[in-house]
Amino acid sequence: AVVSTRVREAVVSTQSTGEAGISDKEMEAVADVLDLQGDQRVQLKSHVEKLYNLFVKYDSTLLEINPLAELTDGRVLCLDCKINFDDNAEYRHPDLFSKRDWSQEDKRDVDANNAGLNYIGLDGSIGCLVNGAGLAMATMDVIKLHGGDPANFLDVGGGATSEQVTEAFKIISSDPKVKAILVNIFGGIMRCDVIAQGILDAATNLKMDIPLIVRLQGTNVNEAKALMALSNIKILPIDDLDDAASMAVKLSDIVSRAQELKVKVDFSLGI
Repeated sequence: AVVSTRVREAVVSTQSTGEAGISDKEMEAVADVLDLQGDQRVQLKSHVEKLYNLFVKYDSTLLEINPLAELTDGRVLCLDCKINFDDNAEYRHPDLFSKRDWSQEDKRDVDANNAGLNYIGLDGSIGCLVNGAGLAMATMDVIKLHGGDPANFLDVGGGATSEQVTEAFKIISSDPKVKAILVNIFGGIMRCDVIAQGILDAATNLKMDIPLIVRLQGTNVNEAKALMALSNIKILPIDDLDDAASMAVKLSDIVSRAQELKVKVDFSLGI
């Protein structure tokens, strides 16, 4: 970053277009910047072509060589590599993905993957359970708008079961930074009553003691509201997303301050 800011000509970029790859002219320009001569230019071209083909073949999202080194005997070698793959392409490369070392990853990520959930841990205090990536992003934006910070991105998808919803709550509540949970579901393919049952099961089994704000709209929403109303679980149902996010931020702040003062706040009583 320092080099690119102070000496812009030291950074060379070129773009490829799909299967066309990188042209000889573009490679010559890169070789000129690296001051490679003779056979070194041929070696560089061979390396880049192979890397490009690997990138496309295995659905990579990042392939970084650092460093690319020139040895004293004139050879040009790739000494280290960082490569990422698109998780959505796992079905095309089962052998490759079978080599994934889960012991090096966050346990929440592992649990989410096993449950078929899309989860990304963040640094905030408000857990989010949403269906659909777009709605999840919008939910996090509204939380930020009200001065809060989301603790995660969690998309249960369009066909989640109550068991998956329960697992989602386990993952969210396992984060000690979470002080409140906001559920935002738009029931299209997803049925709101399935979500509601999963919420109740999770709240009961996990003995959750943090605020739970629930916004449900769409398919079977009345049945879902009836399930929650008849339960003994403290749930704050709010129909408007803006109001729900605002409430989540306020309650999260209350819980955070209470914990700082070592005062217990009880959200487990029935409505």
